[in-house]
Amino acid sequence: MTVLCIKQRQVRDITVLDLEGDIIWGEGADAVTSAIKRLIEPGNCKILLNLAKVRYVDSAGLGKLIAGYTSLRQQGGQLKLLNVTKNLEDILVITKLVTVFDVFDDETVALDNYKWEYPYL
Repeated sequence: MTVLCIKQRQVRDITVLDLEGDIIWGEGADAVTSAIKRLIEPGNCKILLNLAKVRYVDSAGLGKLIAGYTSLRQQGGQLKLLNVTKNLEDILVITKLVTVFDVFDDETVALDNYKWEYPYL
C-alpha cells in the first residue's frame, strides 16, 4: 500500500496541501480527513488541495474529499481542488461532483478565486 504524503504550506490566508500518493481506503483516505479536521479546528477555513502527484483515488478517498468539503462548508469555509488527475477528473464527471467542487489547473487562478473576508467591513 502506498502511503499518502501531505505537505502543508501557507499562501496568504489559504492553506495549500500538496498531496502525493494514493487517496484510497485506509491510511490514505484517513490522512486527508485528519489533515482537513486539524486545519478546521484553529479556524483555517480556506484549503486548496494540490492533487498533481496523486496517482489514484478510490471510492473511499472520494468520500473523504466530499466529507472534507462538507465539513468546511458547514464552518463557512472553502475547499478547492488543484491539478486534478485524469482518473479523478473522470470520477468527478461521472458522479457529477464536478459541479460541486471548484477545480483548477493553475494555482494562481485557484488562489485568486477564494472569497476574501475583511474583518473591518
